[in-house]
Formats: sequence, C-alpha cells, structure tokens
Amino acid sequence: MQEDTVTMSHKEITRLEVMQKLSSKQIKQKKASQLLKISTRQVRRIYKEYKRQGALGIVSKRRGKPSNNKFPEEFKEQALKIISENYSDFGPTLLSEKLAENHELNVSRESVRQWMIEEGVWLGRKRKNTAIHQMRERRSCFGELVQIDGSEHAWFEDRGEKCSLMVCIDDATSEIVSLHFEQTETTIAYFKALRIHIEKYGRPLAYYSDKHAIFRVNNPEAPDDSQTQLQRALRNLDIELICANTPQAKGRVERANKTLQDRLVKELRLRKINDIETANKYLPEFIESYNNKFAVAPKSQTDCHRKSIPNSLELDFILGLQYERKLSKDLELNYDNMVYQISSKQEGNTLKHAKVKVCVKIDGQIIVSHNNANLSYKTYKKQPRKTEIVNSKNLNNKIDSIKNSKEKKQIQSTLIKSNNQINFHDQARL
Repeated sequence: MQEDTVTMSHKEITRLEVMQKLSSKQIKQKKASQLLKISTRQVRRIYKEYKRQGALGIVSKRRGKPSNNKFPEEFKEQALKIISENYSDFGPTLLSEKLAENHELNVSRESVRQWMIEEGVWLGRKRKNTAIHQMRERRSCFGELVQIDGSEHAWFEDRGEKCSLMVCIDDATSEIVSLHFEQTETTIAYFKALRIHIEKYGRPLAYYSDKHAIFRVNNPEAPDDSQTQLQRALRNLDIELICANTPQAKGRVERANKTLQDRLVKELRLRKINDIETANKYLPEFIESYNNKFAVAPKSQTDCHRKSIPNSLELDFILGLQYERKLSKDLELNYDNMVYQISSKQEGNTLKHAKVKVCVKIDGQIIVSHNNANLSYKTYKKQPRKTEIVNSKNLNNKIDSIKNSKEKKQIQSTLIKSNNQINFHDQARL
C-alpha cells in the first residue's frame, strides 16, 4: 500500500516536531510558544489542528493557491502594454516610479522586474567578481568636500550629438550641487559648473577630482610653481583642489554618473529635449527631483560653504582663462592669432613693454587689464594660424568642425556656380 506523501517547509517541520513533543507531554504550551516564537494562543490553534489531522494540520492551507495580493491579469496586461509602448528600455526601479507618476499604477519594483523577466524584456544581471577597495567614510558636513567630474555620453541618444555633462556631487550628502552640459570637457566648462555651485551655495572647502590635465600639471619636467587655469582660479577663491589617485577613490561621483546616464537620458527623451541649451534649462528641475530621491542627511547640520563670495565682475575675472602678455612699443599684443592694440589715453610711455593680463571670460569676451584696470583695445590683422595642438578629448569635435566648414564652403561654391550659370543664360537670351 502506497503511503501519502506530505510536502512540508522547514518551518512546518519544526512546528511538527514541537507538536509531537507537546503531544507526548515532553514540553508545555509556554515552552512551545518560546521555541516557535509565537503566542500560546496560536500554539493551541496549531495543536488542535495537529490532533485532528496529524501532519496535514501543520501544512499551510494557502499552499498552491494564488496570493491575496496578486494583481489581476487585466492590471498586469495594462501595465505591460504601457511598458512596451513608452518605456521599453527602462530599468525596473525607474519604471516603477514612472508608472506611479505618469499612469497612477502603483507597482513595486520587484513585481515589475518579475513581469519583465517573464516577458523576456529584462535579463537578471549577474554580479561580477570585482576588486575590493577600502571603504572611505563620508565627510560629516555639507560643503566640506565636493566631487567633480565630466561625463561624455550620448545624452540625446540618436537625436543629437554626443556632449559632456559637468557633475558636482557633495560628499557628505550625495546631493547634486551643480550640473551643466557642454560640447566637450574643457576648463571653461568646469568654470561654468563651479560658478553655478558657488553662486548658489557659497565656496566649499575643497573639490575632489581625477588627475586630468585640466586639474593638475602632469608634465614631470614642469616647474614646481606651475599650475593649471583651474588651480589658479580655486586658489584665488581659497578653495583646496585634491586629486584622487584612482577612479574608485571618487566613487560617489562615478556612481552618480552611471545613474545620470540611465535616468537623465530617459527624462530628456520623454521631454523630447535634443540640444544642450534646452537641456541646461531643464537641469534645475531634474536636480531637485534627483536630490529628493537620492540625497542623504549629513552627520552634522553645519554647512561648511563660505557665503562670502566675490561679486559678479570679480568672478568673471577669476573664473576665466588668464594669460600674461607683454606689450610692444606700439602697445600691441598677440593672442589666439589676433593682434590687440591698446587705445591708451595716458600721457607718456607708461604702458610700453608693460606686462598685462588677458582674460577670456566664460561667455568668450576678452578683457585686457593692467594693475587691476581694464584697458580698451581694438583688434586687427588676423595672422595665419599655426598647426594646432588638440588633445584626444577634443579631436572628434575639431574634425567635425573642419568637416562642417568644408561642407558649407562646398555648398556656397555650388550656389555661386549655379547663379553664374543662370546669369550667363539670361545674358545669352538678351
């Protein structure tokens, strides 16, 4: 005779063993409740079922039945239809948020993930065996340390060209304090991002960056006192610049970049934003939403930002490219293949061979100053350009610029030829 088989979980097996001891009077109900970590009232209920049905009384009556919290099939089909039509490449977390925000469908991240796996539109990710890095504790105060980085990415996907996003993240809170889109990662691009941060919050104690040539002089043969434009600007603002030895050391901003490359790209797509100018106008709204979701409270409520900042004109000068030039006897200087002649109203020859500063502001305007006084000038005589040195990050943009310039000249040449032919035929008719 074949015996019936009862399938039980580990929890149910433990309950069965305790009920058997209770039945043989090896233990009392109070001891049974301690062993099972349930009330004596529940022990009596389970024991009653055990005496009536034996081991079957221990097995859950819900086994094999759908959960009471299971979504109806119609609800699931509606959600999957919305996903396939609008969010086909969204991850489960962001997708769960969008279903609630835009469609009033409250579904947990895990439920969405399971549905997507069933439909074959999401694959579970296997964890990689990554190297172990020593954990560094967050700074305690907001404004003590701000991590900065540039992230080059197809932010507009196939709707626009690749560009760079300048990212500033507070170390204590993971709060984005500044975002700014630029065509490429340059010193001016960082100046714009830093100015947004400084004007909103004040001057932080320190910035934390990688060892890119924008942040430090990497030439071992350079003089000890040599500095980059960004180092010079931060020293004028009394802000320390610290360079990380490895990418993992500034992991907070690196992880934020990955999140931005997922979430920000999709937000730009949903809003049909295809250019840098429009994207920069949207960024304040995105930053507020991002910080509400991901920012954490600092250990200390002290804000280390220094609220005293230079006025707008002084910031223009500090957060600008500065070069030193020497005037000729005719009060001329060369910069960027242009000749600048100073229009001096001073008597005598005080400016002859004087050293002046050339400052290129964030907006491209050029200021020439001497002893903290701006000098008026006029430009003329554009000189032939020497062979330009371009780093690897700017090479693609340079080639694209040359290509566009050649195409414009070709179109203009074609139009001129076409107009000449029309004029020739008109004259022939006459």
